[in-house]
Amino acid sequence: MCGITGIYSHDLVAPELYDSLIQLQHRGQDAAGIITCNEQLHVKRGMGLVQDIFEQRHMDRLKGSIGIAHTRYPTSGSKHSSEEVQPMWTSVPNGIAFAHNGNIVNYGELRAEVLGERKRYLNTESDSEMLMQLFADELFRQMGAGPAEDISDGDFFEVLCRSSDVLYSKMQGAMSAVMLIKDRGLVALRDPHGIRPLVQGERVLPDGTVDHIFASEDTMFYMLGYRRVGDVAPGEAVFISSDRKVYRRRLQQKTFTPCIFEYVYFARPDAMLNNVNVYRSRLRMGQNLGKQWLRRYPDIRPDVIIPAPSTSNTMALSMAKELGVKYSEGLYKNPFIGRTFIMPSQQQRRQSVRYKLSPQELEIRSKDVLIVDDSIVRGTTSREITRMLREFGARKVYFASACPPVLKPCCYGVDMPTSEELIASNMSEEEIRIHLEADLLIYQSMEGLIEAVTRKGNHQIDSPCCACLGGSYIHTQKEQCSCAF
Repeated sequence: MCGITGIYSHDLVAPELYDSLIQLQHRGQDAAGIITCNEQLHVKRGMGLVQDIFEQRHMDRLKGSIGIAHTRYPTSGSKHSSEEVQPMWTSVPNGIAFAHNGNIVNYGELRAEVLGERKRYLNTESDSEMLMQLFADELFRQMGAGPAEDISDGDFFEVLCRSSDVLYSKMQGAMSAVMLIKDRGLVALRDPHGIRPLVQGERVLPDGTVDHIFASEDTMFYMLGYRRVGDVAPGEAVFISSDRKVYRRRLQQKTFTPCIFEYVYFARPDAMLNNVNVYRSRLRMGQNLGKQWLRRYPDIRPDVIIPAPSTSNTMALSMAKELGVKYSEGLYKNPFIGRTFIMPSQQQRRQSVRYKLSPQELEIRSKDVLIVDDSIVRGTTSREITRMLREFGARKVYFASACPPVLKPCCYGVDMPTSEELIASNMSEEEIRIHLEADLLIYQSMEGLIEAVTRKGNHQIDSPCCACLGGSYIHTQKEQCSCAF
């Protein structure tokens, strides 16, 4: 899970790319980078948060009206290597910059092809660099030996489509990507199953000029003056040429299986992904969880429902309404502490819980408290919350997860590398309740979660990917995945 964006603007693009990364910071806190282009590629990448990487002197050097950017949450390669910070770039053909969100299942097989058959150099263990080199080599082969500038935009799009189709046919896994191709334009690609999101927007200027943006979420569109026009379809290639003409074609069409965890946790609530409003889907998660509580515990009502902030605020609000119970933000979250789930180590996650959450005693003492969280992955945060509430005088602590048990690791861009880390993979529901030190524990049903996501919207979703929740993996080459099964 990373954040990517690509913009073709009428003016210097770097400030808008920076603002976009700030709006996508929740999707990755490890590293970030921007590449822009005028007569040449201009690059600035670094480790850490966006606001700590880019200084004014860096922004001044990022010339050009077209560019791509990336904020990193590492799921493959080295987690601490500055060499793997994106966007990445290669000089042949034309000069290509590449930013990728997702994870490739058959990485080992494709890496061997890139190094052996295609004779391309790989500087890292990153699946993103491998994808870039695979695409670049295929594009070079398809273009032939003639001068690149002799190919019209229409013909170049045909070459791009053939190259993209080869990429889609060979890869297994999740890939939403934006590319800058020097002297050609901006490209957006999305794997045939549409696992990771990629949203498109436009901005029409008074003189009729149209600026274009692609991003993992549309959370920056309004502030930058863009209008959401839809999602890049699964298996589609979109090309914005140097004269701003839009070319698009759906090359492959398979079952549309976007990641359900995007709606549960990753995406901001103000995002619209795959024509499904994230905020509304979370309201429905809380509603369905409330109905499940009424069926399971018809005679038990908490005094207050408190979210484990802040992703679950919407779910808890809706569940409180369904149960007719008071809603309270009885846990204050320090907004300057990073997201616990995507911190790189278990020790950091454990330490950060009390750093970022402060209980409000008047909302807790002598009350039966129901905590609603978006999910229980490792159980670290959940148990610390339960203990904090008891320390602040809660009479009883109930725990509700708006997501079913997380049972298996993810191969498609979520850092759950081993089953041993997943509490539900090793304990029964009752054992988890005891481990969390809760008086009651309830999980959302799979049916309730899927219904919450797919109930509304012209989404065309066949079935969300729920592999980590016990569903089927979309691809079969699990032995080549970096996950531990």
